[in-house]
Amino acid sequence: MSDSARRPMVAVIGGGYGGITVAKQLDDVAEVVLVEPKQSFEHSIAALRALVDPSWLTKVYLPYDKLLTHGRVVRDRAVAVESGRVVLGSGEELTPDHIVLATGSRYSFPGKAGLLDTDEAHALFRSSHEALAAADRVLLLGSGPVGIELAGEIKEVWPDKHVVIAELGDDILPGPFMPELRATLRRHLDELGVELLLGGRLAEQPSVEPGTLRTFTLPTGDGDKITADIWFRCYGVWPVTDYLAGDLVAARTAEGRVEVTPQLRVAGQESVYAVGDIVAGNRPTAAHAGRMAEAVAANIRAAVTGDGEEQPYVPIPPAIAVPVGPRRGAGQFPGVEGVVGDEIIADVKGRDLMTGKIAGDLGLPE
Repeated sequence: MSDSARRPMVAVIGGGYGGITVAKQLDDVAEVVLVEPKQSFEHSIAALRALVDPSWLTKVYLPYDKLLTHGRVVRDRAVAVESGRVVLGSGEELTPDHIVLATGSRYSFPGKAGLLDTDEAHALFRSSHEALAAADRVLLLGSGPVGIELAGEIKEVWPDKHVVIAELGDDILPGPFMPELRATLRRHLDELGVELLLGGRLAEQPSVEPGTLRTFTLPTGDGDKITADIWFRCYGVWPVTDYLAGDLVAARTAEGRVEVTPQLRVAGQESVYAVGDIVAGNRPTAAHAGRMAEAVAANIRAAVTGDGEEQPYVPIPPAIAVPVGPRRGAGQFPGVEGVVGDEIIADVKGRDLMTGKIAGDLGLPE
């Protein structure tokens, strides 16, 4: 295995949380090629803090150049992927022995910038920061983790801003979570003075582009009105699988996700795997992507080295950590009874938003 020319090739399509985990864990036993169009790794977990404090941008956008010792990172887009063949936008073709699909999802800004050039992404955050700083009234559409966390970040920096979270549902934080968790997060938001507009009471969406400093007024379903100076879309996850071609197209669902086996093989395939947001039935979180990536890396390693047996992926129960600013928050962890409180959430996520861990994963100083 010391001669890289004799190593089987593993093409990892996508350099997000799952992709870098697979690539790094197989770097010593395979010829790893990580295909990623972005110039830098985008640590989206910390993106909301960079919106309110742009000094965090150097912790959000991190270089790939220290990730792999033996393999390579190719800055390009996969335009067609089928079993045994990857076609890149440059025209280069790869013929890997194993393929791991880890292209993740698109999110609304500021959850992700979605830009390929790092300087352009920095500029978008900085201009949006200036617009947000000048606004007195902020409307956030969506009360999932992004909406709640962004409200907390805004209030931490500008406690006097009027922040409203509007949600179609009857409560915050949609998903399989404890009512007590929602109650704790509502209490945190109330203590910060964040107003909740639940149950679809907002009659229409703003006509102004999100992130734009321009005062607007919207009617509510109960005959009232709400006025804001800026708004952000805090919902929406769009899986990226438009590059699937040939024999992989059949595994793509109507929602754009990918059907997999218990071992995370793409349905009907022997050497093509999928991890993270694109997997059908998976919750789109970095934690799930990382655990899936570890499972796939272990199974490919076993196939390459002949050491060990393939194992199915064991999904984790519903879990979430929701900071409300750097010092408070709440969560739900497997094996922990009740709501996880402020101090633990601050330690595991809120204070540094996992920037040290991600830097270490990329081979950078923590």
